Amino acid sequence: MIENLSPLLDGGRYPLKRVVDQELVVSADIFKDGHDLLAAVLKWRPAGVQEWWETPMTQGENDRWSGIAHFVENTEYELTIEAWGDEFASWRAEYDKKFNAGITELTTEIAEGAILIEKTASRIDRKRDKERLLAFAVRLRKADAAEGFQIAREIELKGLMGAWPDRTLSTEYSPYVNVIVDRPEALFAAWYEFFPRSAQGFGDRGSKFRDCVPRVDDAKAMGFNVIYFPPIHPIGFTKRKGKNNSVTAEPNDPGVPYAIGSKFGGHKAVEPELGTLEDFDWLVNEIRARGMEVALDFAINCSPDHPYVAEHPEWFFHRPDGTIKYAENPPKKYEDVYPLNFHNPNWRALWEEMKSVILFWVKHNVRIFRVDNPHTKPVAFWEWLIREIRTDYPDVIFLAEAFTRPKMMKALAKSGYNQSYTYFTWRNTKYELTEYLTELCTTEMKYFYRGNFFTNTPDILPFFLQTGGRPAFLIRAVLASTLSTAYGIYSGFELCENVPIPNREEYLNSEKYQFKERDWDAPGNIKAYVTQLNRIRKENRALQIYENLEFHAMENDQILFYSKATPSLDNIILVAVSLDPFHTQSGFASVPVERFGIGENEAYQVEDLLTNERFVWRGRRNFVLLEPNSRPAHIFRLRRQIGRDGAQTVFR
Repeated sequence: MIENLSPLLDGGRYPLKRVVDQELVVSADIFKDGHDLLAAVLKWRPAGVQEWWETPMTQGENDRWSGIAHFVENTEYELTIEAWGDEFASWRAEYDKKFNAGITELTTEIAEGAILIEKTASRIDRKRDKERLLAFAVRLRKADAAEGFQIAREIELKGLMGAWPDRTLSTEYSPYVNVIVDRPEALFAAWYEFFPRSAQGFGDRGSKFRDCVPRVDDAKAMGFNVIYFPPIHPIGFTKRKGKNNSVTAEPNDPGVPYAIGSKFGGHKAVEPELGTLEDFDWLVNEIRARGMEVALDFAINCSPDHPYVAEHPEWFFHRPDGTIKYAENPPKKYEDVYPLNFHNPNWRALWEEMKSVILFWVKHNVRIFRVDNPHTKPVAFWEWLIREIRTDYPDVIFLAEAFTRPKMMKALAKSGYNQSYTYFTWRNTKYELTEYLTELCTTEMKYFYRGNFFTNTPDILPFFLQTGGRPAFLIRAVLASTLSTAYGIYSGFELCENVPIPNREEYLNSEKYQFKERDWDAPGNIKAYVTQLNRIRKENRALQIYENLEFHAMENDQILFYSKATPSLDNIILVAVSLDPFHTQSGFASVPVERFGIGENEAYQVEDLLTNERFVWRGRRNFVLLEPNSRPAHIFRLRRQIGRDGAQTVFR
């Protein structure tokens, strides 16, 4: 019996998620009738491959067995457990009991053991192993009870019999569990979003693709590895929005990139004001040459001028009078956007067209897509589309931009999205952050939901950033970059831009509607701080693991204290970050020394990776003081004491 396999999503309906070189701990209840000892292996293989990788499982309490799978390819795997009664181990256990009980007449038992060894030898082709097993059988048949006891306990014999078990009556768990194994960038990445048309920071005119390299180089210097562009397609003219979402556009207003489609083309074309498709290809190659990659926005919106409107009017929603409905989110109206109807009678053609759009850009060397508002399209569509794309391009990464009901956000992640936006943007208090991150990183969600923590977006300027000044930006940067393995900022964050529309979480003079004037090196920027954070992330493997987050007690509700450590504890990071952008905060942090293998009164060093300061701490309770402008956070690397060099204590 193989029961209660874990992890398992909705009874195996959805695949688990891992990345290349990541492990998965699998456990299950395994038992059988009688008193035989059991053996079990965890097995996994790429889908479509005949041969299995396998590793022995170990038995814990109450018939709970566990094993660890390790994945090495960017592909889809299937995984199962195989278990059987271990005849040889059962024979050894019975022999030991009888011999230790003082029974010396064990002729029958010796013969049984020899027969088991000979049967094993008869099944195998490896000459060396066959010869060694037959030699053991000969020795055993000549042995008395004491000699048989010693032979049965020999490590070589145990190893050989374990390597060639009789699985004739084995049980295999089914159906197999599917595991999607992504490339590492699906787990660990730093995203930088900017509008190509504002790359040079001119307020009265737009930039082109070939003007974007300095902005790319600035992002690279800060340590980002993904350049994310909002839609780059032709922008519609009908009902074009003006500055600050005005319903009337001035002649020089560039329009909203999310109103896609004009006489210049649709989702497979680029906005002429940005350049040509050849210019885009050139920019992609420049970005790739810098060790970075491009993420494109996949926004399934159509302006009234999109070619689809004339070619496939049946793909849209219609009013009773036959006119096409524009998008609405009452009281907001988006007259410049027509949403597509994924349940229209010609839905198959629409779905195939959306697939062709993704494939078009994949063939232009784009492998990451941030999907706009996926929760307004059928989940079944995304499950189909993502699987179709992954069949030929398993390295493609999809990020779900869905700020909606939690169950829908989870369903999208299960359907195939590699990363997901989160509610981090609105989690500010210690309780909120602890509760939310505990759910993301320690519950079943860790097997299918990878949170990409964006500090801000073109649509969202959180109240915390509006009111907290420069310290608020420092605080949120630390939280985003250390709580999760994937995070992003929208350009202007590094300049601490925080002027809102009054009483709204939206930017005043948003560049969604206009060219944005900027000095990319304006005084007060936090570019150096962001650069430090990204360097720390790259140099510390503990910050590249998603599921290792642990919160610890801090005697101050305005300070969040947490750790991330590698399984071998060779890299331990402690983070103390103030949640108050206005006042100095202090308190005693409770370090889980027993968790890190440190004695209760043992000295250890914590090195602040932001300032290069080093402090010697002792035991569990240690003092922390944070100041919003000069020191809003500590990112400590814990170093153990390994000895003394004269009067100097040495830490590693």
